[in-house]
Amino acid sequence: EMINSALESAIDVATTSFDPHAKLGKDIAAGAVLIATVNAVAIGYLVFARRLSDPSSRLLDRVRNAPIDLTLIALVLTIIVVIATKALTGRGTPLRGGLPSGHAALAFAGWMAATYILGDNRHRFLISTLTFIMALLVAQTRVESGVHSLLEVAYGGLIGAIVTLVLFQAFA
Repeated sequence: EMINSALESAIDVATTSFDPHAKLGKDIAAGAVLIATVNAVAIGYLVFARRLSDPSSRLLDRVRNAPIDLTLIALVLTIIVVIATKALTGRGTPLRGGLPSGHAALAFAGWMAATYILGDNRHRFLISTLTFIMALLVAQTRVESGVHSLLEVAYGGLIGAIVTLVLFQAFA
């Protein structure tokens, strides 16, 4: 993300008007960030999956029983739905800005997954509320930074929450 920001700033300094090559460079850098993020999540899952399934670890028993695979599928499916929706609406690019907000979609998908994973935990309401507030903060920063409108983050939040809700209702 830092390299992407540095590249975008360098392009902004170098050009004073719209240049399709500059736009292409920015889009490629944003795509590289997305690919790096997806790879990091996949590698993290592969590295920690066995440890999370180790029955001798009492601390991780709750996490082990959580539907990790379903959560990962929900997050990946949310990304796919967001990119497809951006391509269909034509607002922004599939990897930057536009309708809906991918950041908000993933944040609210995480909130919904955390709420389901908690099950009947006595602290479910508190943890779900805190996770929801964090998702709201992600959405708020997207609006405040001018990348998205309130409508775009609301649609993103709905997409993330609904995709995750449907998956957990169907398979959990």
